[in-house]
Amino acid sequence: MADDSFLPFSLLFSGVSAFLKPKSVRVSDFRPGNNPEPHQPDHGEFTTPLSVRKLVHARPMPVENLSKLALIIRFLKPVTWIPVMWSFLCGAVASGAFGWKEVAGMKFFLAMLLTGPLASGTCQMLNDYFDRDLDEINEPNRPIPGGAISLKNATILIALWSVLSVITGYLIHPLIGFYVIIGIINAHLYSANPIKLKKRLWAGNIIVALSYLIIPWIAGEIAYNPNFTLSSLHPSLIVAALFTLSSTGTMTINDFKSIEGDRQVGIRTLPVAFGETKAALLAAVLINAGQLLASAYLFMIGQSSYGIVVAALIIPQFFLQFALVKSPATMDVRYNAIAQNFLVAGMLVCAFAIRAARVISSQ
Repeated sequence: MADDSFLPFSLLFSGVSAFLKPKSVRVSDFRPGNNPEPHQPDHGEFTTPLSVRKLVHARPMPVENLSKLALIIRFLKPVTWIPVMWSFLCGAVASGAFGWKEVAGMKFFLAMLLTGPLASGTCQMLNDYFDRDLDEINEPNRPIPGGAISLKNATILIALWSVLSVITGYLIHPLIGFYVIIGIINAHLYSANPIKLKKRLWAGNIIVALSYLIIPWIAGEIAYNPNFTLSSLHPSLIVAALFTLSSTGTMTINDFKSIEGDRQVGIRTLPVAFGETKAALLAAVLINAGQLLASAYLFMIGQSSYGIVVAALIIPQFFLQFALVKSPATMDVRYNAIAQNFLVAGMLVCAFAIRAARVISSQ
């Protein structure tokens, strides 16, 4: 593959910025009005008119002037790229054919571009597009509800990013291009009516964990192991699935920040359905169970040293969970900021364990 077959990402930004007319963007100032009593959702459906919803707990937002580049980056929500990029890296390590030399290769560059700003960014833009009414309550300063990006321009950006994502995935490996399509479909299933899986309790968190963990992990394996078979993918599939269980718990913790808006519009997340304390307890159980099972699997494949390390990484998370369960609404961000480091470290340890088991079996 020729290096000049892909434009630098900065040029993609400059090309797309032509769609955004103003030279600087003013995020609308939302001012509180006379808030009516919140309408109670009927069987998970919200029927209050949008004109009323705009007034529900509206918060005055500061005026911000953003450049076109800064606006697009904000729309792509970079903080959400990291888990997908990390999962791909774990899959690449598990393949047994990835080392420091590959880090400087074009394939790895394209993979980070794909799993970061392209595919993950596309899914975030889709989520913002379909959740624009909800964001007027929870995050009114996001680009669409804040008035910084019109629906027309958002549609153009999403379409362009989707095409670029599929092309980039195909160039890494044709099957990865297909996985990208599955990921974009999952993003629609998660956010778009009438299915909108995020309203359906467990389904939303599961499909996000699947897209953020299993798909990129297996993509990493395939990218660096062209002679893969379904049998050779079994260890990665098992470990990724177990960490998907843990990620489902992590997704539940992410739901605490939007519990107010979710409750008002009838989205049945676990915190809404079970209350904050029970949801936090359930999230902790899922997080620990997935990692403990992954540790046990490493013992089963003869990688006991790695299994001990994964189990040990659960201990600091366990102690942090006491504070989380006691005060979910105030500890959610802090918990994720600290505890997630141990969880993702466990993922990489598992990847090295699979790699080591593969080397032994090939001797």
